[in-house]
Amino acid sequence: MDMQTLYLVVPLAPLAGAIVAGLLGRLVGRTGAHLVTIAGVAAAFVASVLVFQDVLAGHTFNGTVYTWMALGKLHFEVGFLIDALTAMMMLVVTFVSLMVHVYTIGYMHDDPGYQRFFSYISLFTFSMLMLVMSNNFLQLFFGWEAVGLVSYLLIGFWYTKESAIYANLKAFLVNRVGDFGFILGIGLVLAYFGSLDYATVFAKAPALAGETITILPGSPWSLMTVIALLLFVGAMGKSAQFPLHVWLPDSMEGPTPISALIHAATMVTAGIFMVARMSPLYELSDTALSVVMVIGAITALFMGFLGMVQNDIKRVVAYSTLSQLGYMTVALGASAYSVAVFHLMTHAFFKALLFLAAGSVIIAMHHNQDIRYMGGLRKYMPITWITSLIGSLALIGTPFLSGFYSKENIIEAAKLSHLPGAGFAYFAVLAGVFVTAFYSFRMYFLVFHGKERFRQGHAHGNEPDDHHGHGAAPQETPWVVTGPLLALALPSLAIGYMTVEPMLFGDFFGKAIYVADRHPVMTELNRDFGGAMAMGLHALTTLPFWLAAAGVGLAAFFYLRRPDIPAALAQRFRFIYRLLVNKYWFDELYSWLFAGGARMLGSGLWRHGDQGVIDGWIVNGSARLVERFSRLVKAFQSGYIYHYAFAMLIGVFALVTWFARLN
Repeated sequence: MDMQTLYLVVPLAPLAGAIVAGLLGRLVGRTGAHLVTIAGVAAAFVASVLVFQDVLAGHTFNGTVYTWMALGKLHFEVGFLIDALTAMMMLVVTFVSLMVHVYTIGYMHDDPGYQRFFSYISLFTFSMLMLVMSNNFLQLFFGWEAVGLVSYLLIGFWYTKESAIYANLKAFLVNRVGDFGFILGIGLVLAYFGSLDYATVFAKAPALAGETITILPGSPWSLMTVIALLLFVGAMGKSAQFPLHVWLPDSMEGPTPISALIHAATMVTAGIFMVARMSPLYELSDTALSVVMVIGAITALFMGFLGMVQNDIKRVVAYSTLSQLGYMTVALGASAYSVAVFHLMTHAFFKALLFLAAGSVIIAMHHNQDIRYMGGLRKYMPITWITSLIGSLALIGTPFLSGFYSKENIIEAAKLSHLPGAGFAYFAVLAGVFVTAFYSFRMYFLVFHGKERFRQGHAHGNEPDDHHGHGAAPQETPWVVTGPLLALALPSLAIGYMTVEPMLFGDFFGKAIYVADRHPVMTELNRDFGGAMAMGLHALTTLPFWLAAAGVGLAAFFYLRRPDIPAALAQRFRFIYRLLVNKYWFDELYSWLFAGGARMLGSGLWRHGDQGVIDGWIVNGSARLVERFSRLVKAFQSGYIYHYAFAMLIGVFALVTWFARLN
């Protein structure tokens, strides 16, 4: 099999599985649905491994697979760009997707929509692969919209659940806001570059670096800044950056496997991948890079604060995802694209692990998700416990674990950057270390340690879907659930140590990522790098390590020794607590401003426009005008000859006067 055929296998194998499970679900049954979709994703994973090895051997590919439409010199094509960045993303997407597919067998075992769910997650895998493998903006936009559509279907998978329907509509609408900016950016690229092909656009970009565009009269903007910012608006929607972050926590209404697949490892990282892919454009605009960095810093710190007060196990992990996406965005703004993508990869493994471990706990708790009614699960669920601990340690940046190498380099990159906003970004990612450690281990201690509180949950009626009888002790979940946890725990432990040197300081990415000489952050990071072992040992003396240790220590003290203190602090600082619980009132603001504003505008247009102008003046007004004219004419139709004679005389007089004036 030649390599180009192998490239086709990667996206098309999951698509074939999705079609069979979706259209022939009743025919193939539940077992057939999961076998065919898992086989498709497994084939994509094996093909991705082979492609990755081929790329490591120095072989890249950039070519057209299919020409969809040609307009003069402009071609709209489906094509693949296979380089180190693409190959790494293909591996991450297919591996995490494969683990989620296997895990779903256990998690969705009793769900009536079993075949439909497998079809959706396989279709999502196809969409994401088309996005990361694209060599042009048209295909990028296709993949971009396709993952948005499938996420809408998956978030609202339980379509009889009102909160799920609200959440998927919210995700869809917020993403449309981002995508509006994204398509405007692509439109500007087409208008000024005359092509949608990456290679052509990147080659022409330096020549257009000085080009300006007038948006408002009298204020010219740099073309590159406008394009970069519009594309980043798309990334803000997809990667849930402030202020378009509001959809991601609500998306936890979907089943847990999609939380791991879409909202930890793949879809939300599409924006990060896109900005890294567009590095030749972003490097031409310091303004755009500063905006990217500041938006990322705000997201990293302020979304982390919200994780400290959440009681739903999945929402804690969701806010953690928001915060880590902010870290990646800070790295992008600092021109440390390879560090951002490196954190994307390490985060995919440990965050998918944390989501799936949360799902395992939810199964054992008979679908109770409130961490206040858990505790002491360590002795009942040893595999879930140890894998959760590994995931949490990787998340907080424990030396030698995967998250450490990527987070540490992001913090250093923010420190070394000289762009406006870098000082705030450095403070945010540094403070975020303590916040991350605190909320991660708050959840960990409340779930796995301390006294057992799940029997209180029964008394409080916190188990809406208890299919196994109240009072049953939790049990470790079956191997189809724990197997993927163990498989994800291994890269969460070791992948950072193994890959930090080639990915960040070697030539792994090659020409896939471009960094201008005037942004020397990676060069300075390389100067201080002495190897993975030395980096891990040196970290024991650095501020981030002690901040993380302080976060863990404080969480242990509050939630294992003195659980009365958090409640007292919440009472003492009631306004701050309410601010965090209400998520800074962003939902209420958007509901009032946009939803309420749209309703007010619609009501005004209906009352004044439709009823007042159209019905009142045009339709009914013309009818009244005809009626009044008819009454006037009717008055002259009396049947008396002298009335008609009088009318004729008046008419003759009027005509004579008119002719006299003309002459």
